[in-house]
Amino acid sequence: MKPISTITVASELPDALAPLRDLALNLRWSWRRQTVDLFRSLDPQAFVDSGENPFAMLPMVPAGRLAEAARDESFLTRMRSEVRDLRTYLDSGRWFQRTVPGEQGTGQGSSIAYFSMEFGITPTLPIYSGGLGILAGDHLKSASDLGVPLTAIGLLYQWGYFSQSLDRSGWQQEEYRLNDPADLPVEPVLEQDGTQLTVRVTLPGGRDVAIAVWKAQVGRVALLLLDTNVEGNDESARQITDRLYGGDHEHRIVQEIVLGIGGVRAVQEYARVTGGPAPTVFHLNEGHAGFSGLERVGRLIEAGAGFSEAVAEVRAGTVFTTHTPVPAGIDRFDASQLRGYLDADEKGLSRLIPSLPVEAALALGIEEGGDIFNMAQLGFRIAQRSNGVAKLHGAVSRAMFQNLYPGFDVPEVPIGSVTNGVHRRTWTSAHMDDLYKKALGDIDISSMSDWSALSALTDHELTSTRDALRADLVAMARKHVKDSWLRRGADEAELAWTDHILDPGVLTIGFARRVSTYKRLTLMLSDSERLKRILLDEERPVQIVVAGKSHPADRPGKEFLQQLVQFADDHGVRHRIVFLPDYDIRMASVLIAGADVWLNNPVRPEEASGTSGMKAVLNGGLTFSISDGWWDEMKDDAAGWTIPTADVADQVERDRIEAGALYEILEQEIAPLFYERDARGMQRGWMTKVRSSLVRIAPQITAARMVRDYVTDLYLPAARASGAFAADPALAGAFTEWKARVGQVWSQIAVRDVRLEGTTGDRVATGAEVTLSAEVDLAGLADEDVLVEAVLGEVADGDEIIDPQLIPLRRGDDGRFAARFALAAPGRVGFTVRVTPQHPVLSSRAELGLVTTA
Repeated sequence: MKPISTITVASELPDALAPLRDLALNLRWSWRRQTVDLFRSLDPQAFVDSGENPFAMLPMVPAGRLAEAARDESFLTRMRSEVRDLRTYLDSGRWFQRTVPGEQGTGQGSSIAYFSMEFGITPTLPIYSGGLGILAGDHLKSASDLGVPLTAIGLLYQWGYFSQSLDRSGWQQEEYRLNDPADLPVEPVLEQDGTQLTVRVTLPGGRDVAIAVWKAQVGRVALLLLDTNVEGNDESARQITDRLYGGDHEHRIVQEIVLGIGGVRAVQEYARVTGGPAPTVFHLNEGHAGFSGLERVGRLIEAGAGFSEAVAEVRAGTVFTTHTPVPAGIDRFDASQLRGYLDADEKGLSRLIPSLPVEAALALGIEEGGDIFNMAQLGFRIAQRSNGVAKLHGAVSRAMFQNLYPGFDVPEVPIGSVTNGVHRRTWTSAHMDDLYKKALGDIDISSMSDWSALSALTDHELTSTRDALRADLVAMARKHVKDSWLRRGADEAELAWTDHILDPGVLTIGFARRVSTYKRLTLMLSDSERLKRILLDEERPVQIVVAGKSHPADRPGKEFLQQLVQFADDHGVRHRIVFLPDYDIRMASVLIAGADVWLNNPVRPEEASGTSGMKAVLNGGLTFSISDGWWDEMKDDAAGWTIPTADVADQVERDRIEAGALYEILEQEIAPLFYERDARGMQRGWMTKVRSSLVRIAPQITAARMVRDYVTDLYLPAARASGAFAADPALAGAFTEWKARVGQVWSQIAVRDVRLEGTTGDRVATGAEVTLSAEVDLAGLADEDVLVEAVLGEVADGDEIIDPQLIPLRRGDDGRFAARFALAAPGRVGFTVRVTPQHPVLSSRAELGLVTTA
């Protein structure tokens, strides 16, 4: 019999349990075990049925159980303790307050706005796809732990990213699940009259799109989530925030308009309705939010600034982080598409961003010699400070974008680096966290740089912990493989073998990340027969657990994934290598903790940073990686293994050589060390390496270290620069006038008659002092407008100065610019003299792309 209608029956919290809702709505529970344990103890079955979502489980708990808990003094005591702990966490001064209380524009009276297309905080808020989102989520958690005054802005996707399954042939299948805000740990941001805060953007044709603003509370950090699925919007507008990384270029553009332009409007309005500080620093996590800079430029122009002055002021307070080392990873659009969306009126001003001159704005992102608008180029042009996400990635980025700074060598391109990190409390398993507490005490060690106390952990303690984590991984993998085969069409009666795959006592390698070609998921299959021999070795067997999704439009990535799955389906090895579909945060937390070794074999240098291996390190896993991303700067033979990079141009040959090295290290070094036992059966050599990794690598890879680096190296300088413009309204105009004057005469600046005195012919004794001088025509500029410096260094092939030393030259009484210095190192030294602009507002000598050399 079919019902004529349906209703939802939901329990209501008794007054005594009302604090549970506040605990559930603050996502700090995602990294605090005690709070999660409290909700689990309330109703274990409801906790599981809700997907371990404290907010969604509360209406699912039977009324009788809620009434019982409301009378249970033991439960109430635990609940009150968690509420007190949360309040203390939210109200107490933390690292930021202790470290920078007096910094102008960076204390309690200001804020950083952090924009990202995705945030991976917990699987119960499914608005992430992979590494970029997980990194953003860890950034928020650590900013909260450190007390950094940060507000985040993202999108509330109706369908999020896809859930992954496999068909019988191992081909990836995508399925999307609806995100109902009523089931998510989010709340509407309310106006004073109780209505939901809404901002608007106007798309071409006068289409007015309303954007509702929701909030997820991540500890001390508010994450504002923008939603166009609003009553009153047309169907097309309602679909703007439908899926993460779905749709075509047009769909991506409107999503980025909502994130960037709508995000600036939302964060400003949020400050108004809450009485909080308006942001002084804007951090763009990738180029997706680049339009936020254009919105801010338009606002300043509306307030009376000229375009150049507005750009200068916006740049001063903007930080841009690039995450891709390859051009294919950058959003690039036809400029004609963006002209359509910026929608110029008869005066050439945008209808989307009032007062913004369209062609001048487009010039910030259009690639030279073409009609392509590059979102990364916009990021660099609209932000005065920028960075890659590892030291090697910073170097790669400087080479990629050197053309934006003509006349400067790659090392001087003003793109720095802040190496990614991971949030320790989120990614450290309960078993391992107990060892941290035993060795270091029940404190947050993320801000500590000395973890040497972990070297006191015994072989027995580490072995029992690692064995337990590996067993948890095996149990999870067996369940997921069985469930996957049922979805692939197998009958349960033929799946008894899945109860026996993997072995809790066997060396376990983990490999899990987004499946794209450069990450080389199938490098391990290069010699499949050799891999089989390694997996099936009777004395030293190896097992591999693999997970990861390929973007729905990435056919080569899907083909790589299918190859791996088909190999893992082989009856002869399926007990030793498995693929786990639908990789997410919950699966990752078990996989990264249970793997003895974390494998990473991208094409160097195409991995920007990578963070999955960092999470394994925190749990006592060892690193086995190409020297790329974060491992390139932290690699340590005492804490892991490095796969050599083949210096050959042909990629097929390079894969063959590097795969051979991978097999060799695995067979000759990793497996023998893992199975080596002393007379008491202890893995002394292996555990020595684990301790080295925990002491030497782990302190460097925390997101707390990463966020501190952002604060000291980028946020504080940006806040000071932004504060200077706010304190002196005439500064933007004066700087713009100065820049125009410098640019107008720069071609007339000349360096002549360079002299090196104190030499004998073309030789000079090591350590002897010399004087370098030059006549410099500044074309009417003042000495303080420029920096005149000597450039000295070893001369390499092609007569290029490498690793130059820069020595400022000062004007002497004779009118020449000169400096006296010693040449300490022997060898062939080249020298020249150059002139670059100099102004207090500039953050880099290369910023204007102006340089004159002798």
